[in-house]
Amino acid sequence: MNELDTLLPRIRNCRVCRDCPRHGPPLPHEPRPVMQAGAGARVCIASQAPGNKAHQKGLPFYDPSGVRLREWLAVSEERFYDPEQFAIVPMGFCFPGYDSKGGDLPPRRECAETWHESVFAALPNLSLILVIGQYAQRYHLPKWHREKTLTATVANWRTILEEGREPAVLPMPHPSWRNNAWIRNNPWFETELLPELRQRIEALLGPESGA
Repeated sequence: MNELDTLLPRIRNCRVCRDCPRHGPPLPHEPRPVMQAGAGARVCIASQAPGNKAHQKGLPFYDPSGVRLREWLAVSEERFYDPEQFAIVPMGFCFPGYDSKGGDLPPRRECAETWHESVFAALPNLSLILVIGQYAQRYHLPKWHREKTLTATVANWRTILEEGREPAVLPMPHPSWRNNAWIRNNPWFETELLPELRQRIEALLGPESGA
């Protein structure tokens, strides 16, 4: 038995933001923590919070954003949802609800404060952390790598990736359709960053069977 065997059931039963909310009103629905982790995972996707579809299904990135993310990584759905290959640890484990404009609210802060230190301590084999979006970047990147804008932070990806940290950290935008314009306006992301990312994923996990 490893640490995750006892930690994951506790996370799935977590109701901290409902019973003892410290950062605003409780969720507009019953909490349903959504994440995945296995002790053997080599890659971690550190994202923001599950969307409503992921909340309903109980699977992280169970939506069009997940389809795009898997395309970015060049991995199958089967590999993506293997916790011994990919850990998926969002800043907030529960869908936070919608804001007045129909977008997702920010991740609840209780999750990271309560669980993240223990989760990452239980993932000793991580070699690469993909930090998706500003909330994850604020948590996982040191101040000297956090620029004023997400674009500037992601544009500095080579320096961040190659500075010798273990595990290595790679900043990325969120794969949401809301970032279509960002992707068009920053072609280097697809022509330079993604090939490096895919090469590293294959080096860590090996070629996928049938690929």
